[in-house]
Amino acid sequence: MTNVKFNGTPFERTLTSLVDDFITEMPAIFKTEVKNPNIKGFAPVNIIEKENEYQIEVVAPGFEKSDFKISLDQHVLSISVDKKEETNTTTDKTIRKEFYLRSFKRTFTVDDKLDTDKIEAKYVNGILIVTIQKKENIKPASKDIEVL
Repeated sequence: MTNVKFNGTPFERTLTSLVDDFITEMPAIFKTEVKNPNIKGFAPVNIIEKENEYQIEVVAPGFEKSDFKISLDQHVLSISVDKKEETNTTTDKTIRKEFYLRSFKRTFTVDDKLDTDKIEAKYVNGILIVTIQKKENIKPASKDIEVL
C-alpha cells in the first residue's frame, strides 16, 4: 500500500491558512487587551423609556460615586470615568490579575424633547443610573371663536 499526500484544493488550502492565522493571532489580541489596563474600557448600558423619563443604566462595578464625570454640552451627554492604574504598595505578590478598573467614556445625543435641566444620577450596586425627564407636552389652550 502506498501513502499519497493530499494537499486539498486551492480553496481548502486558503481557508486552512486563514483559520491557522486567526488561531495563531487570537491569543495576541487577548493578551494586549487583558494585560494593558490603560486601554479605555467599554461600559455596557441599558436605555429604558418610561412614561415621563428616560433612564440610562451604566454597568460600572468597583467605582466610587466620585469617580464619575457626567456632563452635558450642546445636546451631548457624556458619562466617563478616568481611572489611573493603582500601584500596589504592599509586599503581597499578585499571582494572577484578570480584571482592572478601566477608564471609559460613553456619549449620548440628547433630544429637544428632554428637559436638560432635570437630569439626575445615582450609583447603586455597581450600576450608574442617569435619569432624564421628558418635557411636558404643553397643550394649546382651547377657546371658542365668535363669528362676526
